[in-house]
Amino acid sequence: MSTYTLLNAGRIIAGPGSIAGIKDVAADLGAERVLIVTDRGVAGAGLIERPRKLLEEAGLRVAVLDDTPPEPEVGQVEAILAAARPHAPDLVVGIGGGSAMDVAKVVAVLLNNAVSLRELVNKTPIARRGVPTLMVPTTAGTGSETTPNSIVLVPEDELKVGIVSPKLMPDCVILDPELTLGLPPAITASTGMDALCHAIECYTSKKGNPFSELLALKAITLISRSIRRAFTTGTDLDARHDMLLGAMYGGMCIATSSTTAVHALSYPLGGKYRIAHGISNAILLPFVMRFNAVGNEEKFRDVALAMGLDVASLSPAQAADAMVDALFALNRDLRIPGDLKRWNITGGDLETLVDGAAKVTRLLDNNPRPMDKADIRAIYEQLI
Repeated sequence: MSTYTLLNAGRIIAGPGSIAGIKDVAADLGAERVLIVTDRGVAGAGLIERPRKLLEEAGLRVAVLDDTPPEPEVGQVEAILAAARPHAPDLVVGIGGGSAMDVAKVVAVLLNNAVSLRELVNKTPIARRGVPTLMVPTTAGTGSETTPNSIVLVPEDELKVGIVSPKLMPDCVILDPELTLGLPPAITASTGMDALCHAIECYTSKKGNPFSELLALKAITLISRSIRRAFTTGTDLDARHDMLLGAMYGGMCIATSSTTAVHALSYPLGGKYRIAHGISNAILLPFVMRFNAVGNEEKFRDVALAMGLDVASLSPAQAADAMVDALFALNRDLRIPGDLKRWNITGGDLETLVDGAAKVTRLLDNNPRPMDKADIRAIYEQLI
C-alpha cells in the first residue's frame, strides 16, 4: 500500500439549526464583504434569506449571484466570475447543490490567482488558495462541500472535466438538515444516489485506503437506511440528517480515494445529453457494480452488510450478487429509470459514448476491475 492522505474542510458545523452559526464563521474568517453563489431554484425557495439576514445583521455587506445553472459550462462560470469581481468579496459562500458549490469554489480560487478557468480546465496548477469559502449544501448528494474538486462542462468536447486541487478545499462547511426539508422527491432520489455512488465507488476503488474505507461504510449505512424515508417523507428530519451526513462522508471519501467507472461512464451522458449527474450515476451504478464484482467479492460483501442486507450466511460471491440486486431494487423504489431510452439514445450514439468515457482515464484507472472499450460498450449496450 502506498501512502494516503485525508483532505478535509477546515471546520464543519452540523445539526438542525446550525445555519445560525454563519455569522460567527464570517467573523472568524475576518469577512466584511460576502458573496453568496447560488442558483435560482434555491433563491426562489427562500433558502438564502436567513443566511443573508444573519450576515447583514452582523454588519457585513452581502451580494448574491443566483444564476448558477445546472451542469455549468466553462463560459457560464466565466460570466459568474466576471460578475463577482466588482464585489471584491473576502468570503465566498456557496449555497445549494453541487453546481453552486463547485462554482463558488472555483470562483474563489480565480479571484485570488492570475490564471484563467480555461487554463485550470487544461490542468494548469493552482498556485495559491483562493478567497476564503463557506459551503452550505441544500441537497444531500455531491459532497462538494468536502471535496477538492470542481466539475465544469466543456461543450465543445461534450464532456465534463474535473478541476482537482487541495486549494479548492473549503474553509468551512455548515450542514443544516432543515435546509433540505423542502427537497422534492425526485431530487432527493437523484442526489442521494449520487452520494451512494461516491461511497461505494470510493470503497471499492484501487485508491481505497483505511480513511476512505471507514468513511465509505458509514456513508453507505446512513444513506441505505434513510434514502427511502427521505424520498417518501421529505419532512423526516432524522432521515434528512442521515442523508446530509452520508453525502458529506461520501465527499470526504472522494478527497482521499476516488470514484471509478460509474462516474467515468456518466460524464459523456451529462456532457452530450445533459442527463442530470445523479440520474446517470444511479442508472449506471448496478450495471457497473455487476461488472466490478468479479474478483472483488469480499469488498462487495462488506458493502452489502453496510447496506443492511442479510448476507451473513452467504458466500462473498452470493453477497455481491445480493448487493447488485439491492441496487436495482433501490432504483425502482426511487423511480429512477432502468435504461437510457427516454433520452432517445440509440445504438447510433454508442461509439460517441464509448469514446467519451474512455477518455476519463483519471477515474477508469482506479476501477477495481480493468475496463477497456469493449467492456464500456457492453455496459452501455445494456442501457439502450
